[in-house]
Amino acid sequence: MEANKFSRVPKHIGIIPDGNRRWALSQGLKKEDGYVNGVEPGVQLYMAASDLGVEEMSFYGFTQDNTKRPSEQTKAFQRACVAAVNSLTNLDASILVVGDYSSPLFPKELEYFNQRRTFGKGLMRINFLINYGWQWDLRSIADQDGTKLPAGNKIYNILASRDISRIDLIIRWGGRRRLSGFLPVQSVYADFYIVDDYWPDFKDEHFYEALEWYQTQDVTLGG
Repeated sequence: MEANKFSRVPKHIGIIPDGNRRWALSQGLKKEDGYVNGVEPGVQLYMAASDLGVEEMSFYGFTQDNTKRPSEQTKAFQRACVAAVNSLTNLDASILVVGDYSSPLFPKELEYFNQRRTFGKGLMRINFLINYGWQWDLRSIADQDGTKLPAGNKIYNILASRDISRIDLIIRWGGRRRLSGFLPVQSVYADFYIVDDYWPDFKDEHFYEALEWYQTQDVTLGG
C-alpha cells in the first residue's frame, strides 16, 4: 500500500484487539487458546503502519477487569502479552508498557519496560496497556484531594499514562462498539472504527479500510 493513497495518516492509532476467545471457540479450541494467535497480527500491523509513516500505536493488552476471568485464561493472556512485546523488540520500535506494576498479576518479564526502551532505529513509539485500568490511570488526579489541578495540557503530567500522546484514531476488532476504558484522556477526540472480524483473523485490508474511512472524517477537535 502506497503512502500517497491517503491524504492524511493518523499520527497515533489506538488498537483494541478483541475477539480472541470467540475466535478460539469458532475454531473448536478452548477460549484460552485464542490469545497466542493474537501475537503475530500485531507484528503484521506494525509493518503495515510503519510503511505508511504512523508515528505511534497503543495496543490494549489486558485490563485489570480481565484478570477476573478464569485462571487459565488469565495466564494465557499474560503469556501472550509477554510474547507480543518481545516480538516487537526485533523491529525498529520504542516500546513502553503502561499498567499496574505493583500487582502480582503484572508479568514480571515486562517490568523492564516501565521506562521506554528503544530497539533498532526506534522509528515508531509502541505502547502496550498491560494490567491497565482507567481508574488506576486517573488515580493521581483523584488523589489530589482538593488540590488545584494543573491547567490545560499540563494535566497529562499527573497521569500514569502521561508518556502516551493524544490518539487520532482507534480501531477495534471483534465487532464490539465500546471503548472499554481505553486511555480515556488520550481518546477524548479520537475517531472510532470497528472491524467485525476477530483480531486473530487480522488482514492488512482491515487497516487500510480504517484509514480510508478516516479520510472522510471531519477532524475539528471540537472547534
